[in-house]
Amino acid sequence: MGSFERRGSKIGLAPGTLVHVGEKKVEKVEIRVLAYNSDTLIERKLETIEECMEFKNLPNLNLWINVDGLDRVDIIEKLGSYFDIHPLTLEDVLNTGQRPKTEDYGSYIYTILKMMLFDKEKKEIVIDQVSIIIGPNYILSFQERHWDAFDSVRERFVNPASRLRKTGVDYLAYNLIDAVVDNYFLILEYFGDEIEDLEEELIIEPSPETLKTIQKYKRDMITLRKAVWPLREMISGLQRIESDLIKETTRIYLRDVYDHTIQVIDSVEDFRDILSSMVDIYLSSLSYRMNDVMKVLTVIATIFIPLTFIAGVYGMNFKYMPELEWRWGYPAVMFGMTILGVSMFLYFKKRRWV
Repeated sequence: MGSFERRGSKIGLAPGTLVHVGEKKVEKVEIRVLAYNSDTLIERKLETIEECMEFKNLPNLNLWINVDGLDRVDIIEKLGSYFDIHPLTLEDVLNTGQRPKTEDYGSYIYTILKMMLFDKEKKEIVIDQVSIIIGPNYILSFQERHWDAFDSVRERFVNPASRLRKTGVDYLAYNLIDAVVDNYFLILEYFGDEIEDLEEELIIEPSPETLKTIQKYKRDMITLRKAVWPLREMISGLQRIESDLIKETTRIYLRDVYDHTIQVIDSVEDFRDILSSMVDIYLSSLSYRMNDVMKVLTVIATIFIPLTFIAGVYGMNFKYMPELEWRWGYPAVMFGMTILGVSMFLYFKKRRWV
């Protein structure tokens, strides 16, 4: 319900009005700039958005500006005005409830992805929106918080022989998208190990907690599916887009990311099928255990039925019952009841009913 309440802040406002829709996930907005070509590399953290202007006008350099934190609307607005970004694009950047998509604005291409991380302490999936704007010689990326997924991309810039240093910003965009998709494989690897452990627990000793875990993982798979299916469409659209901003050499790499996305989708669907079958196994296991208990109780009741009959007969207290006056009457009845009970138990055991 909270997400709908947050979206209520935009009701009645004109299209393109910049309002942050989502949670504040960083204490301080962090701006990082990386300007590069095959010979030069400049990397810096900026204190104010105004400092971006000196990098924008540097000749023969590609520019990557990354903003971590979206609650400062003024920063997003100023950066958008510097690079002539359409207000509707900035509105989507600030609205963190968007689904993955690709939009061509002519002078730039706008993409939205969902970055995911599994919090092992809280046992839940953390989802953040990542927006990437691809311009002629610049990349603007916006994240709700700092993720280390992009740090591996930054490390590659250190090597002057890196392909990133020698190619345009479209290849950098591919690397950022690939980093997001690769992170899905880490989550799937974690879930794969957890589901294997859950299967063993389900066979050995299932409990109500096992069922709760299965249901939670099923919800997590639905969350993953919602993020990955639109991502496939987004990357496919980026491949087919008719724009000079995406070079043909980069489209080959985008096809590779598309294949990775299909692998993620297949894995998610496989996990969903496994978890659904695990629910059936759990219910079957409970039914089997209940049948086993009922079988034992039935055998016990069957053994005691004739014993109860004998006890009832000799508990009627009629005056003329010869056995009541017999000195060995009680031991004889007890011995007979014991023999009868043991004989019935051995018979049931021979028939493998117990």
